[in-house]
Amino acid sequence: MIKTVIRIDGMMCGMCEAHVNNAVRNAMNVKKVASSHAKGETEIISEAGLDEAKLREVIEKDGYKVLGISSEPYEKKGFSIFKKK
Repeated sequence: MIKTVIRIDGMMCGMCEAHVNNAVRNAMNVKKVASSHAKGETEIISEAGLDEAKLREVIEKDGYKVLGISSEPYEKKGFSIFKKK
């Protein structure tokens, strides 16, 4: 799994977050997308790395500006009621 974080300029409200999330979901094969206009970023969880040029194109065609894209391996954090010894 890969976590991709996109820094975005131009998101002003919850509707902007929804527009970015829907654009990414419709264009890419992703597991999870979450945007925050307050932080100015979108976080994407996917099985494999994403095409950064296509991400930039999809987001910028809706009027937002991509300031940067970074990716790193992602491991889902599990929950357990048992303490590890």
